[in-house]
Amino acid sequence: MKYTPKQLETIEQLARICTRPTEIAILLDIPEEKFKSDIAIAGSPARLAYLKGKIATKTEIRKKMVELASVCSPAAVEMLDKALLDMEDDE
Repeated sequence: MKYTPKQLETIEQLARICTRPTEIAILLDIPEEKFKSDIAIAGSPARLAYLKGKIATKTEIRKKMVELASVCSPAAVEMLDKALLDMEDDE
């Protein structure tokens, strides 16, 4: 499916606030299965917009986690340790 720049911007904004793909499709009046199929295709504009939004939020959460770990929050230290292991697994 061809997405307009406005739709791609909306997809990114909605993904940023953790909106589920089904909900994004409904809000944009796109068939749910088509949207889900599009975001599963590597390099598709819809996938890139969706992942950019999702990753932006994950990045903000990680920043807060590092801040909390630096002041010795036990839960944050544990989550940060797991995040670092996840990074190593992806290298």
